[in-house]
Amino acid sequence: MGLGAVVVVLATFFLSWLMRQVPGSVVDLIAPFASEQQRAEINTALGLDQSLLSAYWDWLSGFVRGDFGDFIVSSGSVGSRLAEVIPVSLLLMFYVQVFALGIGIPLGLYTAYRANTRVDSYTRATLFSLSSIPNFGTAIILAIVVGVQLNLVPPAGYVHLTENLGGHFKSMLLPVLALAIAPLTSYTNLMRSEVLATLREDYITLAASKGLKPRRILFRHVIRPSITPIMTSAALSMSALIGGALVIEIIFVIPGLGTLLQRCIFTKEYGALQTVVAVIAVFYVVFNTIVDALINVVDPRTRGTRAAR
Repeated sequence: MGLGAVVVVLATFFLSWLMRQVPGSVVDLIAPFASEQQRAEINTALGLDQSLLSAYWDWLSGFVRGDFGDFIVSSGSVGSRLAEVIPVSLLLMFYVQVFALGIGIPLGLYTAYRANTRVDSYTRATLFSLSSIPNFGTAIILAIVVGVQLNLVPPAGYVHLTENLGGHFKSMLLPVLALAIAPLTSYTNLMRSEVLATLREDYITLAASKGLKPRRILFRHVIRPSITPIMTSAALSMSALIGGALVIEIIFVIPGLGTLLQRCIFTKEYGALQTVVAVIAVFYVVFNTIVDALINVVDPRTRGTRAAR
């Protein structure tokens, strides 16, 4: 967790420095016709005239205490807004991972047992072709074809889980499909290669020579060691998934972290933007920590390897 804290601090400090290089200020929005003296007074009142280190320390100390501050242009606290949008983004990323893993693992296992056949070749070619399209391109195509032309599901908008269960899943279907193609392809190919490598191990040949049933060999000796790299890949792909989710939320008008980030950038709410980025970094660190713990449970052999590093 110490390393995770360093990651959060470095990421937010770099963002704080980078934002100071961007021309313009929030004062341009709240007082566009103010004189230089008035602008200076507003900057002082809002604390925008502080040095980089001083402003960052004030923000960091408040963030650690749970004080995320208030929006400048619009009313309301950043913390209350985060409490509204974080569950939406987490649900989207959860659905994507469940869909990608739920399809990718059995599909990779199936193509491994059908390696070098037409089914294997067609499946891999189709997945590679689909994953070559950027997720925002896939999102636009799905919205136009499935949402507008076929009118099967809403092309945009969001329905909360507590409002209407069926409407919620309909509103999340296209965003999930747009985001899941890339990780689905990765998990399928990784699972296929790991299963093929495991099947060539000596202990698999020994288990078969002892007369163990193929199903027992599959679930006890093949899947467990093969699934560990999938979990590691899921953790490593989290950063790309978070970035993709932010873009997809904007395209499908989903009130998550992506739309909040867009709002902070357009209104130059750099303090709120810094808080949102910090929250994303914290989620990334926590997710990787959880995955490391799960890997140790799924494959205990990794404990000794990690301890030796």
